Formats: sequence, structure tokens, C-alpha cells
Amino acid sequence: MTKRSHGDGGIDPRGENAWRLRYRFNGARHTVTFHGTLSDARKELRRLIRTGDAGEHVAPDKVKLGEWIDRWIALLERHQDGGERRRGLVNARTIERYAELLRCHVTPTLGGRPIQHIQPAEIDALYMRLEKKLAPRTVHHVHTVLGAALKAAIRKGLLTGNPVARAEAPSPGESDHGIALDEDQLTALVRGFKGTPLHPIVAVHRSAA
Repeated sequence: MTKRSHGDGGIDPRGENAWRLRYRFNGARHTVTFHGTLSDARKELRRLIRTGDAGEHVAPDKVKLGEWIDRWIALLERHQDGGERRRGLVNARTIERYAELLRCHVTPTLGGRPIQHIQPAEIDALYMRLEKKLAPRTVHHVHTVLGAALKAAIRKGLLTGNPVARAEAPSPGESDHGIALDEDQLTALVRGFKGTPLHPIVAVHRSAA
């Protein structure tokens, strides 16, 4: 059943827990694919409309990877600061590590690219460049965290598919000493957010890793 609101936009079902959000801004039509509950889809549609009212609207196909990385890190920081601390919840040091991995090793190369335009081949090329200067396990961590960040973009309706999942995953290599982001932390990250609205943002797609 299609849900419509002619004044503020509309929501159309697109499969199980998938919705097309429709709205207008400055006379232009915009559509976004959103994954989540109908209630969450309605909240996201209202948020998109509010950005237009506040003069902060950015068309989904104009969002650049570097901008999304900053937004994703901010979401993690807000949840970490505002929520109750629970066993396994990602801590501030781990969030700093995520930011370091993405901003130092991804943003300089792909940060200016609209996320909808990024292709798996570009990600493969990024990994090849990083493998020339970083330890294999660090490159693998970049792959894992970038995959989680773009999976969150799918949840927010900015992407319909994750190019990281179609890229060739770099080998983790030998275990490196001194690396803050390890498999135990990744497991704790997912477990800590389970059952919260941000779980899809930080859930790591193990098959992509």
C-alpha cells in the first residue's frame, strides 16, 4: 500500500523494509531509497524536508564521500556520548581510530567523489595504493570500516548498493602489534549497537571483509 502526503512528499514501498521517499525542494523532485521500518522512513522524510526549510538540503546524488564520512563519525560520537554505556559499546578511542583510518587513507583519494558515483574498481585501486605504504592488516581495517560507513549510507537512503562489497577485499596479512582496531573490537562494535537505531550503521558486513 502506498503512503502519500501531497504537501510534504510521499513514501512508496519497495520491498521488505525498503521505501522510496519522494519530496520537492525549490521546484525540483528528489527521490531517496530508504531501508528500515515505515516509522523510520517517515522520520527520515521529515528530516529531509526540514533540511530544505533550514537551507541545508543537499541532493542525495551530490553527497560526497568525505562529507558522509564526517557525518557518520559524528553520528557515532553522538550515540557514544548520549547513550548509556553498556558492555561492548564502541568507545571514544575506537571511534577516533575509525576517523583516522577513513580521513587519512580514504578521504584524500576518494573524499571528493559523490558516493553514488564510486565504483568497486576505484576502491580496488585505492587498496593497491595503500598496500604500497601500509601494513596489510591496516589496509584490511580500512576496507572493513569503509564498508561499514557505506552500509550506513544505504540505511540513510544515499546508496542502493555497497561498492565495497563488490571490491576485492585486501588480505589481512599477519597480525600487527599496536593496531587499535582488531577483530574483537569489531565484534564488540556490532554487539554493542544491536537493538538500537544505529545498529545498521555500525554492523560490519562480514562477507565483504
